[in-house]
Amino acid sequence: MTSERGAVELIDVTKRFGALAAVDDVSLEVNAGEFLSLLGPSGCGKTTTLRMLAGFEQPDEGHIRISGEFVQGIPPYKRDVNTVFQHYALFPHMTVAENVGYGLRQRKAPKAEITRQVGEALEMVKMSPLANRKPRQMSGGQQQRVALARALVNRPSVLLLDEPLGALDRKLRQEMQIELKLLQSELGITFIFVTHDQEEALSMSDRIAVMLDGHVEQLDDPDTVYEQPATAFVAAFIGQNNFWQGRATDDGMVAGDGTVFVTSRASLVTPGGAALAAVRPETVTLSAADPGAMMNAASGTVAGVSHLGDVLQFVVHTASGQEILSRLPRHQAPKLVPGDAVWCTWSPEHCYVFDADQADRVILDPVEETAAG
Repeated sequence: MTSERGAVELIDVTKRFGALAAVDDVSLEVNAGEFLSLLGPSGCGKTTTLRMLAGFEQPDEGHIRISGEFVQGIPPYKRDVNTVFQHYALFPHMTVAENVGYGLRQRKAPKAEITRQVGEALEMVKMSPLANRKPRQMSGGQQQRVALARALVNRPSVLLLDEPLGALDRKLRQEMQIELKLLQSELGITFIFVTHDQEEALSMSDRIAVMLDGHVEQLDDPDTVYEQPATAFVAAFIGQNNFWQGRATDDGMVAGDGTVFVTSRASLVTPGGAALAAVRPETVTLSAADPGAMMNAASGTVAGVSHLGDVLQFVVHTASGQEILSRLPRHQAPKLVPGDAVWCTWSPEHCYVFDADQADRVILDPVEETAAG
């Protein structure tokens, strides 16, 4: 692993809370200057991983290196990292400028240096005109910018972001996603970003580490994670999928209702073994005409049509009770209404086959965020 400033490495890291292994033997490398997202549901271990990098928690096993230096036992304030939290943690009695300069004052930096660095940090996040305001006089988006400026004022080698956009409304969150990525690219600082929001991770990250039960399920760039999910959980958690259960064949799967799946993707399921097939809604085409195909096709009845802006979503019920989602651009969607008979088809490159042992991992029960999150 390189000792380059901003490079991060976790080596066989485990963190337990009682009998629970919140992070379980995780090894992970983050390149200097990379935007990496830790993505997963509540309780998957992403926040615990971030807290160990920050120094708020210590691993029970394994090692962590930042910029080539082992950091176990080093307190947060002595690490060359800073953290931005979801609720910002701004001091209500301080002005914007005082909040941003707090860390510099604690280090007893010269006043002229504090003034210069605070000014640069506020300019960076477009908050210079509000330097003398108090947090209560600002919107959530403005407070978030101040928290960013405070974390960046010392130009840390690594910036850790724990669900920093979670308190913003959807429109502002999308705007801040763009600004965060532009800021990270401009500064060249390593960003490690914790989120449960797939869209956030896909839109901003250079790479995504998808986590579940304290493990990294897949670590790849956004295109690969979406187009080539390594597990059924990743396929279900990133976007949406239609799932069928059945028996694996040499080139795909036969579902319990007789639907034949042929895939051009590699399958690790032994022919004859219990399998799980997945097809994304945006790859399912609809037609009233029988395609005449004996594979990658299923007939059913339109049960519902939803308008999602420039996309139409169709819900199709088959005779066996299978529900199939199809999402099509409005200008390409056929004119169908509930009750219409329809054929659903998809191509071999858009079909995935997983081991059926993963079937119980594609249904996520909502749980409260915990210390293991």
